[in-house]
Amino acid sequence: MTRANAIPQHLLDSDAAAGFEITEDFERFDQMNDMFTRAFWDDSVRSPDTDAFFNSYRMEAAPRRGEGFSQRDFALRNAAWAVSDIISNRAAAEGVREGFQGAIRNDTPAAPERVTLGSEAEEAREIKRLAAFFGADLCGITHLDERWHYSRVPDTRDMSARPNELPEGLTHVIVMGHEMDAGLVDTYPSALAGAATGREYSHETAIVIQLAAYIRNLGFQAVASMNDTALAIPYAIKAGLGEYGRNQMVLTPEFGPRVRFSKIFTDMPLAVDAPRQLGLASYCTICTKCAEACPPRALPNGPPAVGSDSPSTIRGVRKWSANCEKCFGYWAKLRSDCAICMRVCPFNRGQGTWADRIWYYLATTSRWRALALWVENRRGLRKRLRPRDWWAGNQGR
Repeated sequence: MTRANAIPQHLLDSDAAAGFEITEDFERFDQMNDMFTRAFWDDSVRSPDTDAFFNSYRMEAAPRRGEGFSQRDFALRNAAWAVSDIISNRAAAEGVREGFQGAIRNDTPAAPERVTLGSEAEEAREIKRLAAFFGADLCGITHLDERWHYSRVPDTRDMSARPNELPEGLTHVIVMGHEMDAGLVDTYPSALAGAATGREYSHETAIVIQLAAYIRNLGFQAVASMNDTALAIPYAIKAGLGEYGRNQMVLTPEFGPRVRFSKIFTDMPLAVDAPRQLGLASYCTICTKCAEACPPRALPNGPPAVGSDSPSTIRGVRKWSANCEKCFGYWAKLRSDCAICMRVCPFNRGQGTWADRIWYYLATTSRWRALALWVENRRGLRKRLRPRDWWAGNQGR
């Protein structure tokens, strides 16, 4: 258990700026309890559906019938994951699924001599410029905070628990955001839409490896990471990239919830970004479109709360929490990820038109927030793009 008096003051100050409310009952999350890991060892979760879900990523489970779930749709989804899969599977014999249940291993050692750096602010700007050069859409920097690190991680050979270890001396976390394809997201729920997820995991695999290698070539430690090692959402919010939404995702001003995140743990001295109060989460307090659109009714309609009976929910943090078992059960039946809550989120519309920009201003300004909700209710849910239209080249935007 992490006690407030053991946490450095700058991290507590950052909690307040990020809108985090952490109670005395806080416990670091055990990755053995995330739904994807539980599906391999927890009999209350594992089922023929969950086995078929995982098998479909190897084309070993028969595709579902219906538009968006054909063999062609599954083929594209699985191909989109190919680069990520190559990296995540290379240490399987050692029980490590790199990027998911273990940090990505260094392909290059740190240079024996460190370069002479400029100021922390100059180096932070340079890191962000190079993150964009390698292909990241967003980049922020924050302090390392072990509260968000998994207390244990799984050994994937037998799904036993093992320690979650990082090198000593790491001080900062570089967080990168990767935009998911808007047209594909508009086809959720479908196996085709899963290509948006897989493509960004493959993209971020390359990006995070390349930027981490650059930092090591300068003589500093750099551990590349995706879903492994630590929770990405708190780090993304602390790095100023967005706010936490009712749909359990980080809402960004640029792309709404349509973003995947990667991170690099480093000892390179860098200026950090401040969390930002953007007004997006405040809009979520009066909007329940994602919860209403969720087929298994896994998302909450009420205000944020502390805790849950589910072991897959972190303890001691006041936030919106999903019924993870219902959510993953629906994924398993689809044989693919479901992100209807992402598709219907009003912030998914982006700010590409003057009307959307005006609506965004209204939604994120307390005085006009109720008017924005009225306008959004008049507009109705964003319609699902038919997969056949995506294949025909109509992106729906």
